[in-house]
Amino acid sequence: MTLKPLTFLLIIAVLFINSCKEKQTLPGPAEAGWKGKVICEVLEDNENLRSLKCTFPPGVGHEKHIHPTHIIYTLKGSTFRITSATGTREVHVKTGSYYYNDHDNWHEVLNIGDSTAVFLIMEPK
Repeated sequence: MTLKPLTFLLIIAVLFINSCKEKQTLPGPAEAGWKGKVICEVLEDNENLRSLKCTFPPGVGHEKHIHPTHIIYTLKGSTFRITSATGTREVHVKTGSYYYNDHDNWHEVLNIGDSTAVFLIMEPK
């Protein structure tokens, strides 16, 4: 099947608009919670940086959300089930580990470990 150029462009435009809508409607990490409860505490929010402390007891997660560019430092690790556009995986996050992300893909997480995890998230503006 061959698509006419205009039809192809319309399909691409619709896909792009739909992906933008999801990004615009998803909460950030401070706004997303777990079953109506706040997970992340805003430590600082100024013109240069927003920093958050996020605490996940066993069985607690973070509902579907999106981040701007950020760095996560693990104050206390645990094991998580992470779901994103690329699928679902289980990850053991070690205390002292860090992660840098410069794109805004959505994800949701669940602490499936037996210890409370704590993260420091830094979002440069």
